[in-house]
Amino acid sequence: MLSIYNTLAREKTPLQPIHPGQVRMYVCGMTVYDFCHLGHARVMVVFDMVYRWLRAQGYQVEYVRNITDIDDKIIARANERGESIQQLTDRYIAAMHEDSDALDVLRPTQEPRATEYVQEMLDLIGTLEDKGLAYQGGDGDVNFAVRKFPGYGKLSGKSLDDLRAGERVAVASAKEDPLDFVLWKHAKAGEPAWPSAWGDGRPGWHIECSAMSSALLGNHFDIHGGGADLQFPHHENEIAQSEGAHGGTFANIWMHNGFIRVEKDGIEEKMSKSLGNFFTIRDVLKVYDPEIIRFFILRAQYRSPLNYSTAHLDDAANALERLYTALRNVPPAADAAVDWQSPYGLKFTMAMNDDFNTPEAMAVLFELAQAVNREQSAELAAQLKALAGVLGLLQRAPDAFLQRSTGADAEGLTPEQIEARIQERLAARKAKDFATADLVRKELLEAGVVLEDTPQGTIWRRA
Repeated sequence: MLSIYNTLAREKTPLQPIHPGQVRMYVCGMTVYDFCHLGHARVMVVFDMVYRWLRAQGYQVEYVRNITDIDDKIIARANERGESIQQLTDRYIAAMHEDSDALDVLRPTQEPRATEYVQEMLDLIGTLEDKGLAYQGGDGDVNFAVRKFPGYGKLSGKSLDDLRAGERVAVASAKEDPLDFVLWKHAKAGEPAWPSAWGDGRPGWHIECSAMSSALLGNHFDIHGGGADLQFPHHENEIAQSEGAHGGTFANIWMHNGFIRVEKDGIEEKMSKSLGNFFTIRDVLKVYDPEIIRFFILRAQYRSPLNYSTAHLDDAANALERLYTALRNVPPAADAAVDWQSPYGLKFTMAMNDDFNTPEAMAVLFELAQAVNREQSAELAAQLKALAGVLGLLQRAPDAFLQRSTGADAEGLTPEQIEARIQERLAARKAKDFATADLVRKELLEAGVVLEDTPQGTIWRRA
């Protein structure tokens, strides 16, 4: 049985779907005011991996990942650029899809935009007000009364008495308590607004996900996911809103992927736009093949920190090359499905069912690659490709990866030029001019091209 580390329970919890054979999963998506960075890539790839594994195990999965297309940063960026909010958000949503498609991230079942669910947010706020959990302050904002929800803090483990005013939420005199958070913001000049019972305004950030998840998955669903930075206050506030309004459990399992960390001035810190230490997905794609980035993300267990560096990406590239080389040397048998009862299939399943332990699952792939090289078995090669496919890896023709061109060598030798140098080397070898043959090999290596002499002839790959 699949066990998942449940942040709420603080231990691994067996997945027991509310409806047998079906899993409903909601993941907090991107706020679209800029290009996605590698931290966003980790959320995309991690929950894509979860989605793929659940489907591979025979579950029918309803996967919702939202888009926040209205908030303070979006409004400010649109004003800076002199364009409408919709123009800005449409452009960055398209860019987000380009990035996720490059990383072979499957589209969620549904991808709702916050602005499409304002009425559902208003209905939810009305329910909270009726239950005495929401009130309108003197400034026109509608706030959630944190101290009136007894379970507040159960996800993050934070005590209300320990939370100091101003640490996470702005102190505002119109609030009954400094810890209360905004559900509905009163309209300001020059900002988009919707009509409501509390006057024109727009939704607060936290109410969006409570409303969208309930509208699309019901008031009680199986898995809620997102980055570790959302645990508090966003996910804590979602629980308060949703359980305060509807009663009962909101989500059975809460999953949080770890940060991507970068070293700056000798100190490791979380990658984020606010710290100015982020790398956009598209900038990294100019240098590294997207499958290398996907492999780099998945080779770490999703809850652990992931240290970003070119050295780690280069190491991921070398590891992925070893797997593709095994498939190039021994072409897989055609259309083979995963043999889940084989020793490799069983080990892979045990790893993935242990809280999506992708490092152990990948170790199985390398064991298989060694067996392929040792036994020259097309059936084992097929198993390697099929198991890797569950993670969204190794689905290209091997040469398409091994002879790939990226930003690092785009100005270097073309495949045609490389083949011409290989023919020059072969001619030199036939003429027993080994000095010239060695020189060609050396010059190609310096140009980032590795030659391999096989019984079938000379093959090459990018270094």
